[in-house]
Amino acid sequence: MKSLLAISMMLVSALAIGGCASTRELEKVQSQQMMTDAKADQAAKDAQAAKAASDAATLKANEAAARAENALKMAEERAKIADEKAKIADEKASKADDVFRKSMRK
Repeated sequence: MKSLLAISMMLVSALAIGGCASTRELEKVQSQQMMTDAKADQAAKDAQAAKAASDAATLKANEAAARAENALKMAEERAKIADEKAKIADEKASKADDVFRKSMRK
């Protein structure tokens, strides 16, 4: 009976020690899980910040492209106006030359 009691106590002691080790391992795993969760949360925040920065850069690029397109349209319009003015000036110069030549014939 005493031997059965001794064996039982050893078994209980072994289970208690094994249980403590399991608890430590569980705490370690929980700690690692918490660290992994924190890193994942930080990565998600970083990704959101990068997306926001990307969206802002895209918006600025689109605005710059629109301004460049408007500037090109304005430059083309000014060139067209300049061509029209040059044509009118050529016509006036031609008329003036014709008037001068007619006046020289007389």
